Amino acid sequence: MRLTRAFLPTLKETPAEAQIVSHRLMLRAGLIRQTSAGIYAWLPAGLRVLRKVEQIVREEQNRADAQEILMPTIQPADLWQKSGRYDDYGKEMLRIKDRHDREMLFGPTNEEMITDIFRAYATSYRDLPRNIYHIQWKFRDEVRPRFGVMRGREFLMKDAYSFDLTKEGSEHTYRQMFLAYLRTFQRMGLKAVPMRADTGPIGGKLSHEFIILAETGESTVFYDAKFDELDWAGTEVGNDDVPALQGFFDEVTSMYAATEEMHDEAAWSGVDAASRREGKGIEVGHIFHFGTKYSEPMGLSVAGPDGTTVIPQMGSYGIGVSRLVAALIEANHDENGIKWPDAVAPWKLSILNLKVGDAACDALCEKLHAAFPDDAIYDDRADRAGAKFADADLMGLPWQAIIGPRGAAAGKVELKRRATGERMELTFEEALAKLTA
Repeated sequence: MRLTRAFLPTLKETPAEAQIVSHRLMLRAGLIRQTSAGIYAWLPAGLRVLRKVEQIVREEQNRADAQEILMPTIQPADLWQKSGRYDDYGKEMLRIKDRHDREMLFGPTNEEMITDIFRAYATSYRDLPRNIYHIQWKFRDEVRPRFGVMRGREFLMKDAYSFDLTKEGSEHTYRQMFLAYLRTFQRMGLKAVPMRADTGPIGGKLSHEFIILAETGESTVFYDAKFDELDWAGTEVGNDDVPALQGFFDEVTSMYAATEEMHDEAAWSGVDAASRREGKGIEVGHIFHFGTKYSEPMGLSVAGPDGTTVIPQMGSYGIGVSRLVAALIEANHDENGIKWPDAVAPWKLSILNLKVGDAACDALCEKLHAAFPDDAIYDDRADRAGAKFADADLMGLPWQAIIGPRGAAAGKVELKRRATGERMELTFEEALAKLTA
């Protein structure tokens, strides 16, 4: 993509309404544009990041044997009236009426709808277990939307819902998703710490939220330093290996980790002083086990192996996909801009032509651009070098290829690694090998 043709409206000044790092940088780097309070349009670079985050989430859900569907954003109110949550949810729910005066709502979550869908087809214990998810836009009418997409009114979310015959089976599914979440965040270059959580309006007694550590986090967290040593992606535990998954879950949850709201000073004092870590965190995922809270009032039941009626046990599992984009920036930035992890960067490479019109510079830049037709931004603007360096650091692509007249004449490319600032001067072939390794 040539920058002279790209729709990447970067800003030199920080908009006055942006209060936190991710909001400032998402606006300045041309990732999003606010259309109304708490609602944003995703521009090309932002959308590319959003889609990459979404795909990693999807792959790990599929790996955990969850199956993808797509539910509508608008839900009939009577489903929520059956579960008893319609009046309890509060003003965050956007209630509307259609032209026939039927009460509808813009879904903030989907426990009721998925239960209704599953109830129409599940009749026997043979139809269980099932884990069903979708990635869909949701709406919660926040009284004070702020911090950009970190706490917006409209947001993209992955929510999964499990149905099991027994409590033991449902807790096993919960542990499957627990591991899937840890793998998901690590693949994005994030270290997520699972913390025991309050279930809130979702219900149930077993719940964990997944917190990523960032200096600009919104809540104080306390955790054991042992978490920093664990490799979730490399954990070789099979989905159906009940003892191994139970052992993994027990090991991880035995280590102390708590948000300020759930912090226990007595338990904290039992952690080795050298291992105590305190910092700021951002919630990016939340999982719940709530038994029959929705299946029972909504009339979901199946015939058990002995013919008796069984009410399935349920759980739900949410990841804030659009929120993750902001969280990634909060955890990966410096004073100059974003530092995208490789797995989620909108493009791999910024190509900076320091003298547009110089034959050697133009030729080498074109050659490199041709090698990455869909994974590079070619800054072919007739601007001064300083402006190009500033925009490249602001956009934060993992690599910058800096090509000036002196280097181009010698067939050399200067590569800069955005995350570390490391620079190296290489031949074209060496640079290509480095970028494709």
